[in-house]
Amino acid sequence: MSRLSIVLPAKNEAGALATLLPRLRTAQPDAEIIVVDDGSTDNTPEICTSAGVQHLASPYSMGNGAAIKRGARAATGELLVFMDGDGQHDPADVARLLEQLDRGYDMVVGARDWDSQAGVGRGVANTIYNWLATQMTGHEVADLTSGFRAVRADKFREFLHLLPNGFSYPTTSTMAFFRSAYPVAYLPIKAGQRVGKSHIKPLKDGIRFLLIIFKIATLYSPLKLFAPASAVFFLLGLANYAWTFSHGGRLTNMSTLMWSAGVIVFLIGLVSEQITALTYRRDA
Repeated sequence: MSRLSIVLPAKNEAGALATLLPRLRTAQPDAEIIVVDDGSTDNTPEICTSAGVQHLASPYSMGNGAAIKRGARAATGELLVFMDGDGQHDPADVARLLEQLDRGYDMVVGARDWDSQAGVGRGVANTIYNWLATQMTGHEVADLTSGFRAVRADKFREFLHLLPNGFSYPTTSTMAFFRSAYPVAYLPIKAGQRVGKSHIKPLKDGIRFLLIIFKIATLYSPLKLFAPASAVFFLLGLANYAWTFSHGGRLTNMSTLMWSAGVIVFLIGLVSEQITALTYRRDA
């Protein structure tokens, strides 16, 4: 069996880790467990030492995504499991994720149900994110922002340079796997209530997640964004021409400008498609 590394990003999560790490060690006694300490000021180092797990410290906070990248680089296992250090994820579910990897998937995501969402607002936002990502990728995305996932290490490390340092690493990695034709599975899970206070700011990070979705869409399939925008400009120009011709029998500069904008936006989409192809090209 491939060696397993479990990476837990944590910032001031000592209260949760004190309970979580012993349970995780019991559930996966042979796994390499790495707590990536994102500039914690509590007793996280002592908790890790007492639990006998690897503690990877940072002198200051770099972000959740940065912690994931540091942990992925340090891990020695062929299979990686990422889970939050706040106690929301059940260590017993790690085995369920790994079972799906054994069936040929390259990434398995623990998909939370509605009852596992942190409030109605977060649940509605995640539903919107999932729908948008599904439309952009053409694949069913059951939980775009879940931080509980199992991956093949070699596949995941291909995309480390694309991952942001903030909370949106799940979004980026999911899109990247779909774009590279690496099969992704979703496994329903129940997520518990976190221990302590959340580090996510709903409004600020909600806007950031939406921006990340559109940014990654340009890396995934740019024409799915640029082609509709181009069509909108063309139709607006056509509508403006129909109005001005019916009322004055003439073609205005506004119609010409909109048609030109449509052509330019479409050409930008074509160039972006070529850049995307180069981004994901793998040398033989």
